[in-house]
Amino acid sequence: MRRLLSFFAVCLALLLGAAPSFAADAAHGAQIFSANCAACHMGGGNVVNADRTLKAEALEAYLANYSSDHESAIAYQVSNGKNAMPAFAGKLTEADIADVSAYIEEMASKGWA
Repeated sequence: MRRLLSFFAVCLALLLGAAPSFAADAAHGAQIFSANCAACHMGGGNVVNADRTLKAEALEAYLANYSSDHESAIAYQVSNGKNAMPAFAGKLTEADIADVSAYIEEMASKGWA
């Protein structure tokens, strides 16, 4: 049902000449995070590089454009990777990446508590 509604939303947006947008699902993002990210980033930390955590202050310091669009900056990092972090584009769908980015942003804003 969710896919059918998403399909109709895309069709309507295209008919109206607008780019479709989807609300990210942070609850689904938590599942994606648990399955793909938690091994290195449990609790918002980083087992490979202790300075590159998922805490809001660290994200602000090392993610380009984080100050203007938090979730897009996180999604870019998840999609493309950098240094020891692998790229997840092609491994996760765009919707999965948007969902995990929303989850990371939500948790960062709560201090991963």
